[in-house]
Amino acid sequence: MSSTRLDTLRAAVRDVPDFPSPGIVFKDITPMLSDGALFKLTIDALVETVAGSGVTKIVGIDARGFIFAAAVADRLGCGFVPVRKKGKLPWKTEGVSYDLEYGSNKIEIHADAVLPGERVWLVDDVLATGGTAAAAAELVQRLGGVLAGMTFLIELGFLDGRKLLPEGVDVAGLLVY
Repeated sequence: MSSTRLDTLRAAVRDVPDFPSPGIVFKDITPMLSDGALFKLTIDALVETVAGSGVTKIVGIDARGFIFAAAVADRLGCGFVPVRKKGKLPWKTEGVSYDLEYGSNKIEIHADAVLPGERVWLVDDVLATGGTAAAAAELVQRLGGVLAGMTFLIELGFLDGRKLLPEGVDVAGLLVY
């Protein structure tokens, strides 16, 4: 994607100081979602990172990742797989716990959502410390899926979240801060 188009997306991200707690500057993507042209441009940019990879499933992480991953899956004619917080999926699941800076959490995937050998790409809104994305990658690999890559609309590079992601997997951060 051209730098001009990425600059257009970057200009649409709203900084919200002191949210959700003092000292944090939250990167608000809702202006991208509420404008049809910006939303299309956002999905175009995400699709470019996945196109030609031969994947058959796009994984999205609860909750904002669903918005982007589902749209990318639709554009590419792939299946969409939700990774949700513990207890939100209605069938047999695989789960993994991971640490946060203020505690721990657990995410789950349906046990039959990814078939052994199936090529998968993870799409999410933000890569911060990397814990959630690394946990989702572990779930895909535990089911026997081949994680071909991961794309994040926003990457908070100063948090070094890439260090937790699996080696050898393509990782793209479109808007890096």
